[in-house]
Amino acid sequence: MLTKRRNDMSEEKNYLLLLKQLQALVKDEPDPIANLSNSAALLNQFMDRINWVGFYLLKNSQLVLGPFQGLPACTRLEVGKGVCGTAVQENKTQRVADVHKFPEHIACDVASRSEIVIPLRKNNQIVGVLDIDSPELDRFNELDQIYLEKFCEQLMNDLPSIF
Repeated sequence: MLTKRRNDMSEEKNYLLLLKQLQALVKDEPDPIANLSNSAALLNQFMDRINWVGFYLLKNSQLVLGPFQGLPACTRLEVGKGVCGTAVQENKTQRVADVHKFPEHIACDVASRSEIVIPLRKNNQIVGVLDIDSPELDRFNELDQIYLEKFCEQLMNDLPSIF
C-alpha cells in the first residue's frame, strides 16, 4: 500500500514499484480487458484515500464504462462534459481539487470530492481515460499526475490494439 504522504521520496519509490508491478502483471497477457481489470485492481490496492478507480473507453464518440474498482458508476459519458469528457476534448490530464466547483461535473458517486483523469493514447489517438476519485478535497498532487501519466503510457504501450 502506498504510504501516506510522508515525503516525495518515499512516494516516488512507491510509484516506481507500482510501475514495475504493472509491467510484470501485463507483459505476458495479450487480453486488453484482463490487463485493464488488473491495472484498476493494482491502482486500487496501491493508492490510499481513493474511492473509485477505473477506465472509460472511447466508443462511437462516447466514453463507455470499462474495468473498475468501486461503487457502480455512470455507464456512458459524453465527450466534452464532466471531468472525463473534458480530458478527452482537451487531450490532457484533468486534476481537479474540488469536483463540485468543476463546470458540468457528473456525480456518479456523491462521496467523491476530488478527481484525476488521464487520457489513454494508443497510436497517438485517445482510446479512453483512467479516472480516479477521492472522498478528500485536493487529494491528487503533481507527483501523482506525473506517475499516473507514466502508468497510463506504459499500460498503453503494453496493450494490443483493440480500440
